[in-house]
Amino acid sequence: MITIGRCQLRGAKFPSNARYPASRRQAWRTTRRAVAAAAAGRDFSVYDHSQPPFDKILIANRGEIACRVMATARRMGVRTVAVFSDADDQAPHVRMADEAVCIGPPEALKSYLDADKILDVALRTGAQAIHPGYGFLSENASFAEACEQAGVAFVGPPSGAIESMGDKIESKKIAAHAGVHTIPGFKGIIESGDEAVRIAEEIGYPVMIKASAGGGGKGMRIAYDAEDARSGFERSTAEAISSFGDGRMLVEKYIEDGHHIEIQVLADSHGNVAAFPERECSVQRRNQKLLIPDDAVAGMVSRSPSDSFWTGQVLEESPSCLITPEVRAAMQEQAIMLSKATGYRSAGTVEMICASDLSFYFLEMNTRLQVEHPVTECVTDVDLVEQASRKNTHVWTRYVQIPPMVLPHVPFHRHAIEARVYAEDPFRKFLPSTGPLVTYREPRVTANGDGGDAEGGGGGADGVRVDSGVVEGSEVSMFYDPMISKLIAYGETREVALGRLGSALDEYVIQGLGHNVPFLRDVVRNKDFADGEYSTSFIDKHYPEGFTGVVLSEDEEVKLAAVAAAVRWVCQDVEASVRPSPDVTRHGHFMTNDVPLEECMVTLGGYGGRVFKVTPDGEVGKPLALTIEPQEGKAVGGNSVRLTVDELAWNVGFPLIKATVDGTPQVLQYLGAIGEVSEPRFPISSSYLP
Repeated sequence: MITIGRCQLRGAKFPSNARYPASRRQAWRTTRRAVAAAAAGRDFSVYDHSQPPFDKILIANRGEIACRVMATARRMGVRTVAVFSDADDQAPHVRMADEAVCIGPPEALKSYLDADKILDVALRTGAQAIHPGYGFLSENASFAEACEQAGVAFVGPPSGAIESMGDKIESKKIAAHAGVHTIPGFKGIIESGDEAVRIAEEIGYPVMIKASAGGGGKGMRIAYDAEDARSGFERSTAEAISSFGDGRMLVEKYIEDGHHIEIQVLADSHGNVAAFPERECSVQRRNQKLLIPDDAVAGMVSRSPSDSFWTGQVLEESPSCLITPEVRAAMQEQAIMLSKATGYRSAGTVEMICASDLSFYFLEMNTRLQVEHPVTECVTDVDLVEQASRKNTHVWTRYVQIPPMVLPHVPFHRHAIEARVYAEDPFRKFLPSTGPLVTYREPRVTANGDGGDAEGGGGGADGVRVDSGVVEGSEVSMFYDPMISKLIAYGETREVALGRLGSALDEYVIQGLGHNVPFLRDVVRNKDFADGEYSTSFIDKHYPEGFTGVVLSEDEEVKLAAVAAAVRWVCQDVEASVRPSPDVTRHGHFMTNDVPLEECMVTLGGYGGRVFKVTPDGEVGKPLALTIEPQEGKAVGGNSVRLTVDELAWNVGFPLIKATVDGTPQVLQYLGAIGEVSEPRFPISSSYLP
């Protein structure tokens, strides 16, 4: 017997009589293919792309996620309506949409958070559905209910599921009742600091004190003793009332050195739930995902220095290096149980904390599309935006459940890692940066934000995807979160994906404001991260004093000095008004004798940095042979090194330089010069500040 939705079919015979409607006959033909696939031992999921679920959809968001949803809508043949504030009148998502309507001033409360205004635009433009993206109104139960009452489809779960899962106390009660593992703790409301201490001592320290209605790291404290518990309760309560208008607190066991694991789910209106492979999000600070919270912060109206301590995700990957197939299956099963218990529909994420012994516990459920959904798309080839949009229609994906098939546990085909690129200065405690993107060049990509087959696209770098909502000249506003893009690299193994991510970060050119690419590159270079040996304490362990810059190895310093010297000689050639041959800019061979190649001194890290003497001793027109000698005085002396610059690919004046030094490819960025033209600057030295 086969179950598809609510329809049970026995045997292999399916009606084909003409008296049945064509749509019903097509459904039976599709089911017949599913049975054949199952008999052959192949996984099978049914897609019907012949009819889009809507004719027109309004995207109630901005930036990267608005562009991401529009890309899929365009591919599906659905017309799009963008909404924008006065600050976003020239934003890419406005130009990308079929229609665009201004909804007010820059302040989010008067524009992107104005539910009545957005719903009115949907009705006036004839939009049949509203996609909230993430942040802003995406987890607003009242807005979802208003859409339902107005006859506009809300691309998200029912309002009841949003409300129940948005309350941390209520969600834990529902999870426990459904048989989902919950962290040991008190699931009621705590009235005082003394009660918090008593409960903490019953549970056993350390404990986590956090707001029931909280998010983004606010209203959360770790307590290691009674004094911590009492003061943490009082401070968290005050913070929760200020931020959320709700001072209810809960206390639960704190899992030290845990792993933050997410299970993506898709549920349809027939009670079917598919669970996807896990995402690991353990690079965290202050008990939340590093940098910027991926929910409420998207709707912030203004920023202050204190916002630099807001936390959010910066790196996600799938699958996790920790999770075994058995634990993965157990997590997926519990995510399905919780989704069914809440009557969930559409895309959602069940967050869990996993201890080093692989025991795991439910944290919360995010009732929306996650920021990091591209990671799952790249490992499964499923467009989550499309499938979430189809969840209320009869053409939505339905997984044929035939033991011993792996579905509804969706399999993965490769490894993917995502890095979030923010306009935040890691050298200044991640203070947000605002202003124009003076120079903006994304790395070469395979697929760019359409959510399709991860191996699709073409003409770019293998296994690289960029989801962005900016272009060169775009303004990063003070009114909204400072996300620039999401950079995703994927490959058949984690090592391949990690290598592609590092190369793509090297090629990412952002000038005009502070950004976190140097920090991302340093994390990717970190041995513990490269080995997959990391947990939620990764940031505290490796950056106890914050990020101070990339520390280069001796070999990296020598190769950087070699490239810097070669760039200097090319600049001198241009300075002397000698027209360089095409090989100078395309292949980096020094083909002219007009400017002699004289020895030069290279200082890394600016004044007071390490000094190298670089002496050319190769023939003109051949790969450039150099002798590099660390100098005494400002730097510790050392043995001289001989190497060759085999290739220097640089269009003079452009920021990206690709060199091959002793057979090793190098990618650097030229930031211009200070003082004389022959003093090139690079963003890679250990003391560089943008």
